[in-house]
Amino acid sequence: MMDQLNAVEAMDIRRFLPHSGVMVLLDRLLAAGEEDLQAEVAIRPDSLFCDGQGVPAWVGVEYMAQAIAAYAGYTAQLRGEPVKIGFLLGTRRYEASCPAFAVGSVLQIHVQKLLQADNGIGSFECQIHAAGQPLASATITVFQPADAAVFLEGSTE
Repeated sequence: MMDQLNAVEAMDIRRFLPHSGVMVLLDRLLAAGEEDLQAEVAIRPDSLFCDGQGVPAWVGVEYMAQAIAAYAGYTAQLRGEPVKIGFLLGTRRYEASCPAFAVGSVLQIHVQKLLQADNGIGSFECQIHAAGQPLASATITVFQPADAAVFLEGSTE
């Protein structure tokens, strides 16, 4: 069950993400709990990937992944740990009911932890809604190594 965040925290999702600059695609954190998180993004003409009419629905996978990253950052900060990078391993059953998220839409992205293994592998059920209507859903698998630098060095050998 989610705990509502105070208004100051709800406005600053960047503090929970390892992303920076224009690569932060989400606008704000709405709510977070021990097992889930809800974030929001408003689709604007200047949104990354926008073609002037909307953002292609396939970008929803990245919105979901960033909401999962915000969840990981939020829970890390609760434990007194820094925000760390993670990796999107894959998605199952990504389904979108529209070809694009229209300019002017305000999307709510909800992620629910299904499993988090000790080895850093996690699985999340994700949904995107706008105006109370479901727009997209998927199960996303992620990996957050204990030390990303060591993991990346080992992956090049």
